[in-house]
Amino acid sequence: MTGTVYLVGSGPGDPDLLTVRAKRLLETADVVLHDKLPGPEIIDLVPDDRAEDVGKRAGGERTSQAEINERLVELAREGQTVVRLKGGDPFVFGRGGEEAEYLAAHGVPFEVVPAVTSAVAAPAVAGIPVTHRDHASSVSFVTGHEDPAKEESAVDWEALAATGGTIVVLMGVGRLPDYATALREAGMAPDTPVALVERGTWPDQRVATGTLKTIVDVRDEAGIEPPAVTVIGEVAATRERVVEWLANERDDAAVVDDG
Repeated sequence: MTGTVYLVGSGPGDPDLLTVRAKRLLETADVVLHDKLPGPEIIDLVPDDRAEDVGKRAGGERTSQAEINERLVELAREGQTVVRLKGGDPFVFGRGGEEAEYLAAHGVPFEVVPAVTSAVAAPAVAGIPVTHRDHASSVSFVTGHEDPAKEESAVDWEALAATGGTIVVLMGVGRLPDYATALREAGMAPDTPVALVERGTWPDQRVATGTLKTIVDVRDEAGIEPPAVTVIGEVAATRERVVEWLANERDDAAVVDDG
């Protein structure tokens, strides 16, 4: 009998933000294929003899997506219950859609277990609402890491600049100079507030803030590295009004602000 594959989101990284369904599946699955992005405490919930690291690293893949797809089918056809553990939500820039299509095409039963996406959670724990009645009535989620096989970017930065509201970029730390420049050239004000939230909800979370003009220098000075979420828009400035309270409540979270 063919086993079932569960495409499970781990949330932003804090194990307390795992869904009840996700935690139960991690405890009962025969094997867990996990990415690099789930928080280390979440990965530690899975015994070594049931865990397979199929995570990808910047600059190259440790395990190709094709190999992951084939492995999921192989394990399921052995009759095993498989958790495919992904950072954030499996259907938000997580390639969960591709894996679901592959499983469906090969007749393998699967279930999607949604999660809190880091696109919302990371800004939130840093004191930044992605929408705000006074500042942003819309939010756009953008990937900063597109398929390298594409001849040109599918992201229309000019349209995003004209739309207004909040822009949240996932996996975009490396390309920050490119889209910061693109947004300014498209007419977005250089003094638009920007925040970078590195490892949001993790114990070593860090936050750096600046403007569309200064944020690249802020990134370099602070040494912000992936995984990080970029928040662009007036909502990023709301952090200033709550940062002191946050620092008092979370003295394990480093705060780097560009004055």
